Amino acid sequence: MFEWLSDNRASIAAVLIVAFVCAFVWSVVVGRRQARLRAKDEVFGDPVRTKGGWYWAVCGVSALMLVWFYYSWGTGRAYFPKAANEMCQIAKLEEAVSPIKAALPIGSRYYKSTLLVSRNTAQLDTLERELPTGAFSDVEQSDLLDLVGQIRTLMANASDPSKVNPESKDQLVAITERLDQVSAYLISGPKGLTPSAEALAQPKWGTAFTEIPILPITPKGMLFDTAATDAAEIAGVFNKIRNNFPENDRLIDETKARIAVLKETNESGEFDERTSEQRKSYVKAVERIFRRLDDGFVFPAASLVGVNTAIIALDAAASDAQGSLRIVDALFFPGPGIVKSRTQCTEQGSARWLPKPTDVVATFLRLANPDVEGGGGYRGVTLFWWKWLPIADVVGFFVPDWIADVWPGEFASHGPDGTITPNFKDKLLAFAQGNVSLGYIPMFEGHIWDSLFRVLVALALGIFLGVPLGLFMGVSRFFKSFFDPLIELYRPVPPLAWAPLILTIFGIQDDGKIFLLFMVAFAIMVISARTGASGVQLSKIRASHSLGATDRQIMWNVILPNALPEILTGIRIAVGVCWGTLVAAEMLAGTTGVGFIENIARTVSDYELIWVTILIMGVLGLLFDLVMRWVIQKTIPWRGMG
Repeated sequence: MFEWLSDNRASIAAVLIVAFVCAFVWSVVVGRRQARLRAKDEVFGDPVRTKGGWYWAVCGVSALMLVWFYYSWGTGRAYFPKAANEMCQIAKLEEAVSPIKAALPIGSRYYKSTLLVSRNTAQLDTLERELPTGAFSDVEQSDLLDLVGQIRTLMANASDPSKVNPESKDQLVAITERLDQVSAYLISGPKGLTPSAEALAQPKWGTAFTEIPILPITPKGMLFDTAATDAAEIAGVFNKIRNNFPENDRLIDETKARIAVLKETNESGEFDERTSEQRKSYVKAVERIFRRLDDGFVFPAASLVGVNTAIIALDAAASDAQGSLRIVDALFFPGPGIVKSRTQCTEQGSARWLPKPTDVVATFLRLANPDVEGGGGYRGVTLFWWKWLPIADVVGFFVPDWIADVWPGEFASHGPDGTITPNFKDKLLAFAQGNVSLGYIPMFEGHIWDSLFRVLVALALGIFLGVPLGLFMGVSRFFKSFFDPLIELYRPVPPLAWAPLILTIFGIQDDGKIFLLFMVAFAIMVISARTGASGVQLSKIRASHSLGATDRQIMWNVILPNALPEILTGIRIAVGVCWGTLVAAEMLAGTTGVGFIENIARTVSDYELIWVTILIMGVLGLLFDLVMRWVIQKTIPWRGMG
């Protein structure tokens, strides 16, 4: 069943997109109708006015999902499932001709030869101006300047159309003719082309590790694939063409010999260290420019005009051959499109880092599979499941070993026959260490549970210790003056600043992460409780005293209820901050947890997995917040009703 859903995720997405469009339109209609009906019954600022409105939640979710589908190319894949494969074949052609385009003004506005001549000329001008006269003799200076002039002559000869190597000229003409043939082939269209059985047997787009099938699966794809193969051969021939001719060959040999003499003089050891460094650096710069010309990459601009015209015609033919695919690409595939790199085609733009919703769901379902041996979970740990936990492990966690040490008597020792008879002290130690059988209880396990456990334990400790201290700080001069500097000293420090220190002390186990989260929750709860306690109206306190209430009764029945709104708000804030801090701590150090999964996914650029962890964190954070809203509604229903 799961395999069928995975293979048909594009069709499922098509149905979902229609459903979200309908939900969006319906929610807008209902929302506007409800707004007209209630317009006379509501006043601006009334808290009750914000209740209900679930149809606007549907509107927001639908809009968000439609935007996600569009910019992740989910819409394009749903309704044009073969478009990516055809765009991949077009990208193959673009990759094939890219070496030729690199030498033409199509890609960089200037011929590559023009850029080389411009850069070399500027560097030769600089060498002439910055000739270190103190490092070279007058004769050597004259020789170097003449050498620079000789290099300029090499450039001038290579740029002269009348001096182009006849063989190179013929090769460029042949390149032009072959490119025109490829253009004619594209214009002829895909009629009669049939994809191979191997191509049709490839996994669908997005259902395998290689996201886009590389072999053409449509006649149009076959057309571009064949053209790309021919263009790659042409580009290979083009890259081997060099503008070498006898006149420049003689100058090149002479220049090499003169540079070799200068280098030999520099290695003679006749100069001090500073002078030797100046001489070597200058000669090396001259040689670097010369080697660029020695490669024969500089051509006259006029000799490349034919190739440039042929490439322009090829681009036009490829554009016409795409037909309606150009419109589909422009409307449903936002961003740069698809590029071919080595052995695969990859999506670019937003689709590269924003996975499609159905792909994210498929990744989540794979992680949620509790069968770890069958490929479920992550790194040998389930995402969220349950197990039978020995009760002895729980007892051993809470009961310290020293209880057995302080019990009167001695631990058992082996007898003459080598047997050991445990006494009560031994049994007590085994109980404290969890080495007894006490049965089993069901318990959650997995990456999500590990993260939840750390947050819940730290939050419980923060509330249990922070709220009483905050209340006492709100009513006691001693508690406020004594603890306020301590709390305010560490509270402004970002939690991640403490993380390296705490993780170093406690290690990467749960206790270090829980203590870090406790520090975060404790400070927030102290501040919230203190603010709530100090904000109680004095008239209520004095009225309680006049009625004979004790300090304990005032604290429990007056101050605490009035501080509850601040305390519960502090819990909501603490949950969010703890959750964010936990994920960061798990990314720094850990072997389980949602943050650990995201950290590994980040290192391997697994964007689908990254988005899965983001959505898990968002959903869990929303569930926490919904629970807190329910608690607030039940415990302080009078809030906002005064």
